[in-house]
Amino acid sequence: MRTPAIRLFHTVILVSFGLSALFLGGCSRGSYGAANITSEPPGAEIVNLRDNSQLGTTPARVVWKGKAGSAEKMTLQLRKNGFIDKITSIWINHRHSSEAEARANAIDIKVDLEKE
Repeated sequence: MRTPAIRLFHTVILVSFGLSALFLGGCSRGSYGAANITSEPPGAEIVNLRDNSQLGTTPARVVWKGKAGSAEKMTLQLRKNGFIDKITSIWINHRHSSEAEARANAIDIKVDLEKE
């Protein structure tokens, strides 16, 4: 037979586990960071060199999802016919709770391309 003290102890333990799961689940949610990428001249293809994915054509607003509060180094290549390919690295801070918030606060990145 459980005494009231033991029942209270078990209840406190269960509530503690539940709160821990909620807290840890909230911390592991993804956050977003974004960049407005422009080039001179416009119309350059943007490639993420980490996975060779196409991110769009300048001007473009690109959003990345990552671990909340983390910063991620992105290495991008901009290419346009008649111009020398340009590689640039940027840091994206995943500090926005939604994609819309990240888009509204995107950092500005401008890349000047040189003619071949």
